[in-house]
Amino acid sequence: MKRYVYINDDNLAQDLYCDNRISNRKYTIWNFLPKNLWEQFSRFMNQYFLLIACLQLWSLITPVNPASTWGPLIFIFAVSAIKEAWDDYNRYLSDKKANEKEVWIVRQGIRKLIQAQDVRVGNIVWLRENDEVPCDLVLLGTADPQGICYVETAALDGETDLKTRVIPSACMGIDIELLHKIKGVIECPGPDKDIRRLDANMRLFPPFLDNDMFPLTIKNTLLQSCYLRNTEWACGVAVYTGNETKLGMCRGVPEPKLTAVDAMIDKLTGAIFVFQIVVVIVLGIAGNVWKDTEARKLWYVRYPKQGPWYELLIIPLRFELLCSIMIPISIKVSLDLVKGLYAKFIDWDDHMVDLETKTRSNAANTAISEDLGQVEYILTDKTGTLTENKMIFKRCCISGRFYGNENGDALTDTELLNAVSSGSADVIRFLKVMAICNTVIPVRSKSGAISYKAQSQDEEALVRAAARLHMVLANKNGNILEINLNASLLQYEVLDILEFTSERKRMSVVVKDCQSGKIFLLSKGADEAILPHSHAGQEIRTYAETVEQYAQLGLRTLCLAWRELDDDEYQEWALMFKDANSTLIDREWRVAEACQRLEHDLEILGVAAIEDRLQDGVPETIATLRKAGINFWMLTGDKQNTAIQIALSCNFVSPEPKGQLLMVDGKTEDEVCRSLERVLLTMRITNTEPKDVAFVVDGWALEIALKHYRKAFTELAILSRTAICCRVTPSQKAQLVELLKTCDYRTLAIGDGGNDVRMIQQADIGVGISGREGLQAARAADYSIGKFRFLKRLILVHGRYSYNRTAFLSQYSFYKSLLICFIQIFFSFISGVSGTSLFNSVSLMAYNVFYTSVPVLVSVLDKDLSERTVMQHPQILFYCQAGRLLNPSTFAGWFGRSLFHAIVVFAITIHSYALEKSEMEEVSMVALSGCIWLQAFVVALETNSFTVLQHLAIWGNLVGFYAINWIVSAIPSSGMYTIMFRLCKQPLYWITMILIVAAGMGPVLALKYFRYTYRSSKINILQQAERLGGPILSLGNIESQTRTLEKDLSPLSISLPKNRNSSVYEPLLTESPNSTRRSLGAGAPFDFFQSQSRLSSNYSRNCKDN
Repeated sequence: MKRYVYINDDNLAQDLYCDNRISNRKYTIWNFLPKNLWEQFSRFMNQYFLLIACLQLWSLITPVNPASTWGPLIFIFAVSAIKEAWDDYNRYLSDKKANEKEVWIVRQGIRKLIQAQDVRVGNIVWLRENDEVPCDLVLLGTADPQGICYVETAALDGETDLKTRVIPSACMGIDIELLHKIKGVIECPGPDKDIRRLDANMRLFPPFLDNDMFPLTIKNTLLQSCYLRNTEWACGVAVYTGNETKLGMCRGVPEPKLTAVDAMIDKLTGAIFVFQIVVVIVLGIAGNVWKDTEARKLWYVRYPKQGPWYELLIIPLRFELLCSIMIPISIKVSLDLVKGLYAKFIDWDDHMVDLETKTRSNAANTAISEDLGQVEYILTDKTGTLTENKMIFKRCCISGRFYGNENGDALTDTELLNAVSSGSADVIRFLKVMAICNTVIPVRSKSGAISYKAQSQDEEALVRAAARLHMVLANKNGNILEINLNASLLQYEVLDILEFTSERKRMSVVVKDCQSGKIFLLSKGADEAILPHSHAGQEIRTYAETVEQYAQLGLRTLCLAWRELDDDEYQEWALMFKDANSTLIDREWRVAEACQRLEHDLEILGVAAIEDRLQDGVPETIATLRKAGINFWMLTGDKQNTAIQIALSCNFVSPEPKGQLLMVDGKTEDEVCRSLERVLLTMRITNTEPKDVAFVVDGWALEIALKHYRKAFTELAILSRTAICCRVTPSQKAQLVELLKTCDYRTLAIGDGGNDVRMIQQADIGVGISGREGLQAARAADYSIGKFRFLKRLILVHGRYSYNRTAFLSQYSFYKSLLICFIQIFFSFISGVSGTSLFNSVSLMAYNVFYTSVPVLVSVLDKDLSERTVMQHPQILFYCQAGRLLNPSTFAGWFGRSLFHAIVVFAITIHSYALEKSEMEEVSMVALSGCIWLQAFVVALETNSFTVLQHLAIWGNLVGFYAINWIVSAIPSSGMYTIMFRLCKQPLYWITMILIVAAGMGPVLALKYFRYTYRSSKINILQQAERLGGPILSLGNIESQTRTLEKDLSPLSISLPKNRNSSVYEPLLTESPNSTRRSLGAGAPFDFFQSQSRLSSNYSRNCKDN
C-alpha cells in the first residue's frame, strides 16, 4: 500500500498515520491481568491444573482442602505474572525515556522544541551533531555544501563504521533559510522492516521545482535510532513514525524454540497423564464395586441406599483429584528458573571473554541451554567466523604479470614498486580501480593523517594497499574524488554507483575524469561475475588460472576491470538507470537489468588476492568437536578452492589419503543428476570404511539439487560427515539448515555477518560472533561469543552440564510427585477404595513448595566431571547427543524407583504403627517424614560434586522440615497440634526412619555399586580416575548406534535413518549405557516417544576415526 507524505503540511497528514510514540510494551495497566491469565491458561497443563483446582471446590468429592492445589497454583501463576510485569515495566521505562526526548521540528516556518513522541509524518525534523534520529527521515538538507552527512548505524545493524547519506538531487542547492518553507510530496511504500532498501519518489512543489519526479533510495534516509556524526546539522522530513519505522517493524518477540528435552518432557507428561486416567478409571470402578458390595453393609460408613444420578462419578473424581499430583505443578517454574541460571553461567564465564575486544559471551535465549549439549551438526560461515576478517592485500596479477609471488607480499615487491614509479599504464589503471571503485570514506585527522571508514573489509584492504603503492584516496567532497598519485592530484566526478548485491556479485562506478572529460566504468567483483563480461578478443585464460592458483593458497580473489564510455552511450543509459531507480514496483530487478546493460565489453585489468587469516584456536576447536561426534558444514560465498584450502587448514577435512573430497557440480539438471549419483555411490561404498569423506557443492549445483533432487541430496547430507558449500546465498544457507532439521538432527548455525542472520534464526541454536562485520548476527542469535574457539567450551562444558542437570531435575520432579501419589493409592486399598487422602492439605502444599524444591534447585551446581576432564575427553558428549540421561528408559527407572520407595514407606509405616493407637495424622506425618528422608538421600546419591551450598540445601532442608512442623505442631488450630512433638519423643519413629532409609536406599546403592564395578560407562571410568587422581589415556569407542542404509537404493532415492534401534535397559538409575532416546522402531509399544533428535549419521565410523 502506497503512502503519500506531504512535506511541511500538518493538515494533510495529521490523522492519516500514527504519531511517533514508541511502544514495546506487551501489556497495559487495564489488560495486564486478563491478558496474562489468558496466555498462561492457553497452555494445556495450566488448563488441567485449573480444572483440578475447580473440582476441589466441590466439597462432595474433594479428598483434601482446596488450598493444597489452589495455593501452589496461585503461587506459580503469581511468579510468572510478576516476571512478565517486571519485564514489561522495564520496557515501559525504556519507551518513556525515548518518547520524552526533546526534538527540534519546523512548523509554520518556525523551529520549535517538542517531545519525540509528538513528531508527525510530514514534519521537518532538525538534527544537530551527535543527535539521535527520532524517526525515519528523508534528508532535505545538511551543513555540507555537497549535501552529505555521516551517520552511525550501530543501534540498527551493529556496524560501527560511519556511513554516508546524501540529500536527494531535487534538494541540491536549496538555501538553509528556504528549507523551513519547502513543500512537496513523497510517494513511498507502506511500512516494512527492510533496513537496506527504500524505493520511493519525491516531487517538490513550485517555486522549488516544477513537479519533477526524483527517485529516493536508502542512501537518502536517516533511520530511527541512528546518530548524526561529523556533521554540524541535518534536516529531513518524517516519513515513518512510531512503531511503523523500519526499526519498529523489526521489533517483535521471536518464535520460541522447543528443545529436545522439552519435547521429551511433554511426551513423558502425556504418558503420565494417560497412566493417571487408567489408574483413576480402575480405582473408580473398584471403589464403586466395594461401595455397593461391602460399604453398604457397614453401619459406620453410612452410605445412603440411593444417591444422586452422578453418584458413580464421585469416587472416580475423587481419585482424579488425589492422583492429579502425578504431574508436578511446579516443573515449569523450576525449569525456567534453572535455565535462567544456566544462561547466567554463560554470561559470567571468564574463560569465554575475548581479551582483544573485552567482549563477554552472552546468552540472549535462556530457554535452550540444554540443546547445546545435544548438537549434532554445526553449520558455519567462513569469513569472520573461522577467519579473523582482517583483510591484507598479498598478491596481484596485472596484465599477466605476477607480483608478490616471490616474497608473498606484493606491497614490498620491487618490480611492482618500480612499475608504479615509472608510471606503467596497466599498473596505474589497476591501482585507480582499487582506489576509486568502492564506498570507502577517507577521514583526515587534525594532524593530516588519513584513515579510512569502510563497510567492507575487502574494500578497505584494497584502498589501503593502493595508498601504500602511492595511489592515495585523499578526499571525497560530494561526488568529487581526489586521488594523490606520486604527489600529483587527480580528480574524478562520480556520476553513478552500481551497487554490489549478492546476486550480481560485483560493484561498478561510473566516473568522469575532471581533466580530460572522459567517462569510465570501473568494476570489481568475483571472477564468475567479471571474466564472462570481458570484451571479445581478450585472453582471459591467464586470469582464470591465476584465480585458481590464488584460491589454492587460500586467498580471496577479486577481478578488476574497466572500459571507456561514449557520451551518447552513457547519456542513454543514464536515463534508463534513472527510470529504473524511480519505479516503485520491482525496482531492484529493473536496476539490476540496467546495470547489466552497461557492464559488458570490459577490459580485464588483473586479479587482486587478499589474505584472511584463521582465528586462533579454530583447528583445535574443530578437531575437538569432531571427536565429540559433531558434524561440520561450511557455508560460504567464497570460491570453491579458497573454501577447500581453508577447510584443510582448520581440520575441517583430513588431507589425502585419509580424507577424500567428492565434488557435486554441474550447470544443468542432467549434469547435477549424474554428479549426485556418482557421489552417492562412492559414499555408500565408503560408508563402513574408516575414511573421512566430504562433499563439495557450489551454489548453482545446490540450487538444482534442492529443487529437483532433494531426496538424493538429503541422503547425501546424512551419509556425509562434512560438507563444503561455496558460492551460496543467505537463503541457501537457511535452506540447508532446514534440510538437516527435517531429518531430526539438532543443528547449530554460527556466523558473524548480516548474511548469516537467516541461517542463525533457522537453526535450533543460533550463535553469533561479535565480529568486524558488526553485531547483526550476534543480535539475531541465541548466543553471542567473541571468538570461534569459545564454541568448544559453550558446547562441551555449558551445553553438557545444562543437559545433565535438566535431565535430573525434570525426572526427579516426576519422581517426588509419583512417590507421594503412589502412597495415596496404596492407602486407598486399606480405606475402602474411597479416595480418602492420607495426607492433610497443609502437608501436600508444603511438600511441593518447600520440602522438596530447594535441594533439587541447587543441582545447577552439580558437575559429574570436572571441566578439564570434559574438555580432554569430548567423546562423552555422545551420552547427551543420544539422550541417554532423559528418555523413556531412564524415566521408567525413576518411575520404578518412586513405586519401590512408595511401597517401602507405606509398608514400613503401616506395619510400625498398625498396633499403635495412633491418630491418622500421626501415620500421615510418619509417611511424610519417610518421603523427605528418602528424597534427601536420593539427591545426595545423585549429586556428583558436593559444595557447601549443596550440603546446606540437602541436609538443611531436612532440618527445615522438622523446624516447620514443630512450629505448626505448636498451633492448636493447625490440625497437627503436638503431633511432631510426640513423634520425635518416640524411639519407634526414629527406628522407622532408619528402616525406611535402609530398605529404600539399600537396593539402589547395590545396583549403583554393581554398575560402577561390572558395567562401568565411560563417564564412570572418568569419575573413578578423577577420584583416584590417575590419568585416562584412552576411552576407547563409546557405544553408538550404527545406521543402516539399504544397499540396493535406486539411483537418486533416499532412505532416512528412522529405525536406528537400540535396546532399552534401566535398573532404577539414570545412566544406563544402553538406554537412548532413539525411536524403538515402527509399531513398537513406545513409538509414542519417537525421537526428537538424531545421532550423527555415521557415528560409529566417526568414533573409530578419533
